[in-house]
Amino acid sequence: MAVKIRLSRRGRKKLAMFDVVVSDARAPRDGRFIEKLGTYNPNTNPATVVLNEKQAIKWVMDGAQPTDTAKAILSYKGILYAKHLQVGVIKGALTQEQADAKFEAWKAEKEIKIQTKASSIQQSKAKSKASRLEAESKVSENRAVNIAAKNKAADDAIVASVVDAINESDEDDVEVANETHADVVAEAPAAEVVAEASVEEAAEEVVAEAPVEDVVEEVLAEASVEEAAEEVVAEAPVEDVVEEVLAEAPVEEVAEEVVAEAPVAEEAAEEAPAAESTEEEAPAAE
Repeated sequence: MAVKIRLSRRGRKKLAMFDVVVSDARAPRDGRFIEKLGTYNPNTNPATVVLNEKQAIKWVMDGAQPTDTAKAILSYKGILYAKHLQVGVIKGALTQEQADAKFEAWKAEKEIKIQTKASSIQQSKAKSKASRLEAESKVSENRAVNIAAKNKAADDAIVASVVDAINESDEDDVEVANETHADVVAEAPAAEVVAEASVEEAAEEVVAEAPVEDVVEEVLAEASVEEAAEEVVAEAPVEDVVEEVLAEAPVEEVAEEVVAEAPVAEEAAEEAPAAESTEEEAPAAE
């Protein structure tokens, strides 16, 4: 019966793990086996290999044939080197103690190499991570600068639009004020005309309502007839004045003249309200 040292697969999809087993060459890969020597996990870096070294050396010395992958694993763990030393012991080239000492020295050196490789891998991972973080930080900074520039441009645009709107509103206010002033100036003469017309109408109403006798009295009061009579009396004696009046015209003619002068008094009364209207128009003009 041919005996082989090979791998038996287990684990889930894309995360497979393998068992190092000794089995019949005619058995299926994942079928029955004679003995399990250890495990192999290729998902780690470096790969994790756990072997029972004594049993592995025994089966190799007994003639079990490893497959290519199993042979690489046995060489990685020093099983084939141990077989070489053990053959030397059998041939008498060296003692068992010397062989064991050389194997332990080889294992220590191999362990140092594995640790160095693992540390170098960790360092490379840390460096790559740091470089990625630095690149991401630069990208983030550039993005923040771009966003700040865009926000500033947007803010400046908003401020400019607000300023333009304020300036336009001020110009509109000035135009409205100028139009209002022009309208007021244009309407002012019409208002003055209306005021003058109203004043004239009010004067006509006052004249129409007032009796003729009152108007005559007012005119006589304004003319101050009494003062004129006093002046005449002062200039000449009373008797001379009376004689002159009687000589010039009879009493009836004097009365007729007084009655004839009444319309003149009415005209004077009409002119008097007109004077008052001019006085009322002066404040309006102001």
